[in-house]
Amino acid sequence: MAQTKQKRFILRTIILSVLVFAIVYTIYNNATKEKVEVLGIGDEAPDFTLVDLNGEEHRLSDYKGQGVFLNFWGTWCKPCAKEMPAMDRQYETFKEQGVQILAVNIAQSDFEVQQFASQYGLDFPIVIDKTKSVMEAYNIDPLPTTLLINPEGKIEQIVRGEMTEQDIAGFMEQIRPE
Repeated sequence: MAQTKQKRFILRTIILSVLVFAIVYTIYNNATKEKVEVLGIGDEAPDFTLVDLNGEEHRLSDYKGQGVFLNFWGTWCKPCAKEMPAMDRQYETFKEQGVQILAVNIAQSDFEVQQFASQYGLDFPIVIDKTKSVMEAYNIDPLPTTLLINPEGKIEQIVRGEMTEQDIAGFMEQIRPE
């Protein structure tokens, strides 16, 4: 009888210890994790400066007054590769109407990105977020993700996943200056 009580006591102590540890861990984790502000429609798009494949700086705020099709992508991303040629064709149509594409590659080498751009004959500006700081500021997940930024610099829409050429044309029309 005493042996059964002792086993029960040990089991209860172990269970209680595990629960206390889980609670303490959860509280610690929530208290110390970085608070990432999630951007939403109508928010001001955070400014950033990144360098393109030609060594030129692109600052988002320099595009104020134009619509910006801000696309986050990677060379390994199959949906990204599928939509890039369509983006390039629409860029040719809309760039004279005040809509710019800024394609932000996530932390890949200049060589990989240059090979990709050459393979698909891309003409729009491609910048590389080497430190992933812009990706984190915009809370990007998954790739591809595109933010439509209106001429006033506000986020008009957030598109996650692959887009068709028809989608891209419609989105560019949506952010075209009046």
